[in-house]
Amino acid sequence: MAKKRVMVAAENIDASAVKYDREEIKAPHLTGFSLKLFVWIVEAPILGSLITSVLKKQNKMTQLLRNTYIPEAPMFKPEFPPQEPDTGVVVVDEDGKPEDRVEVAFKCLPNYDPATSFNGDASLSFRYWKIRDYAYAYRSKIATPSMVAEHIISALEEFSNKTPPQPLLLSFDAEELRNQAAASTKRFEEGNPISILDGIFVAIKDDIDCYPHPSKGGTTWMHEVRTVSKDAACVSKLRSCGVIFIGKANMHEMGMGTTGNNPNYGTTRNPHALDRYTGGSSSGPAAIVASGLCSAALGTDGGGSVRIPSSLCGVVGLKTTYGRTDISGALCDAGTVEIIGPIASTVEDVVLVYSAILGASLADRISLRPSPPSVPDLSLYESLNVLGSLRLGKYTAWFNDVHSTDISDKCEDVLSLLSKNHGCEIAEIVIPELHEMRTAHLVSIGSECVSSLSPDCEDGNGVRLTYDTRTSMALFRSFSASDYVTAQCIRRRIMYHHMEIFKKVDVIVTPTTGMTAPKIPPSALKDGETDMQVTGDLMRFIIAANLLGLPAISVPVGYDKHGLPIGLQLIGRPWGEASILRLASAVEELCMKSKKRPASYFDVLKSK
Repeated sequence: MAKKRVMVAAENIDASAVKYDREEIKAPHLTGFSLKLFVWIVEAPILGSLITSVLKKQNKMTQLLRNTYIPEAPMFKPEFPPQEPDTGVVVVDEDGKPEDRVEVAFKCLPNYDPATSFNGDASLSFRYWKIRDYAYAYRSKIATPSMVAEHIISALEEFSNKTPPQPLLLSFDAEELRNQAAASTKRFEEGNPISILDGIFVAIKDDIDCYPHPSKGGTTWMHEVRTVSKDAACVSKLRSCGVIFIGKANMHEMGMGTTGNNPNYGTTRNPHALDRYTGGSSSGPAAIVASGLCSAALGTDGGGSVRIPSSLCGVVGLKTTYGRTDISGALCDAGTVEIIGPIASTVEDVVLVYSAILGASLADRISLRPSPPSVPDLSLYESLNVLGSLRLGKYTAWFNDVHSTDISDKCEDVLSLLSKNHGCEIAEIVIPELHEMRTAHLVSIGSECVSSLSPDCEDGNGVRLTYDTRTSMALFRSFSASDYVTAQCIRRRIMYHHMEIFKKVDVIVTPTTGMTAPKIPPSALKDGETDMQVTGDLMRFIIAANLLGLPAISVPVGYDKHGLPIGLQLIGRPWGEASILRLASAVEELCMKSKKRPASYFDVLKSK
């Protein structure tokens, strides 16, 4: 009989006595026949239960979930204490028109010099076209949305002919794209563009509704049991701003993976190294943006699925506070850890898209009582003074727990520059119970996935899922109602720890991932793979923002010795998107000169 463990109340934990323990995930790396055999075994009624039980014990989950007394009450979704308003920000009206919010955000951006963009900046080896570049080109008649659409269609045709398949999009209609572009071009010809986002091309992850495209969630069957009759709330807001949607972007099936592997349609490749994963599950959105085909994309993030691929592909990804954006119309709209967030090539483009899509649902306004949304005012010199007052929290032992010191060294260099150039204070912090936090997140997101998918799986579609998804589902089904409640008790403890930390610092800083883009095993292309050690490395710093609903952003800061992108993650206080966006903008500015052109890149604005 296992010995009962009694946890000390969270407020009585002595942080100075906390020791960092590196997480060693014990699970086999499987591809091909061995993966198929494992799935057959783990789905067997008796043998499967035995296997999952052993895996949970080896990874210290059983003791925590079944044999531990936790004094805290459960927290079934994030609960935030009242927050002090951010300084140096402009409040936007979440009940107003999206295009009006975008106009407010546009006026908060730094000065724009089109000559620098279109004539070249000798100090920069590479830079992405920004939304303001497209807007200037359209208004100056350098290009039209219809011209750009043809360049995008031509580039996508290149991808459709690759062997093995590596699609960026799972649903694409060239004529639909041309029609949207023609309507936008006409608005410019008549002198009536809707907003700065008019004519801007955006991709939508395959688990977010974008009419008339189906939402498959990366599966081969979801569109058969769930039809799309209208846009998701966030998509509808972008459409009202004149955005052009190019289609539904590839993803790791049902979001249940961190690499982006998808044997159903083909695995999207990392634009910086085509033999590497993009990261997931928002693989297509990040790769499309990094390839230059779109200014921005929407992804979902329940376990790093916006931030991980953004980091691995060298672009910017924002995970908003839970409830800040209305997630209705997404496949994951009933969970407690997921959000819809923007991916873009620059921080300012993230600001513009974020300002369009923000706005809590009525239910979340009642239950979460969100602070008024705002954007950072980057147009004023005072913005730099606000940076100087920021205190950045760093848990050094955790920060340095990475696959290669290239990652921690590069992130450390950026923190030193923030301190030197802007006066930011770097403070040492300790975050207790990281193992407990990971376990609580796994049980939460896993149980919610099973609850959502079980009706369709019981109808016979479960066997049509990929092998790695079926492996995850087998583990998730082993969690009991008691396990789920225990996980929510842990959630309250972890929330307490973080709110105490945020009394001392303004932002928690970490590398975004514990490793750069992993190689794609050739044996994983046909049937997928399960590699929990890679998953652990990619998710090492990700979990708090999802379990606790905190805002977080990944911003590129450089490259490792293989030329693979490295991201720095900034985790903010609840509703503190404006603060982390301001800091991310400063980080981006410091790292601008190190930017490299991806190996797979398309200049769709100036293509001949």
